[in-house]
Amino acid sequence: MSQTSATAHYASPNGAQTFSQELPALSAGNVEEKTGYLNALRSKNTELQSDINAFLTQKMEEGAKTAEGGKGQSGGKKSKKEEREEEMYGEDDPEADG
Repeated sequence: MSQTSATAHYASPNGAQTFSQELPALSAGNVEEKTGYLNALRSKNTELQSDINAFLTQKMEEGAKTAEGGKGQSGGKKSKKEEREEEMYGEDDPEADG
């Protein structure tokens, strides 16, 4: 049986990156084997997501450093709204909903 993998591709004007995790082979076994396969699949997908998140975090940090360098001394201070948005990134903000 051939080996399969979960793959994600990232592309931007500054470059590209490919992420991949080898997946376990799926056999036509009993329920316990299928459950084990699904658990391994979930684990590999979590690892893939972690790799992608680490890469994107690095890219965001590089972008922030580049942006800070371009602002000079006149800019650079974030508004309270920007700081709040960064703190709440990826989460619901109950203050903004009301």
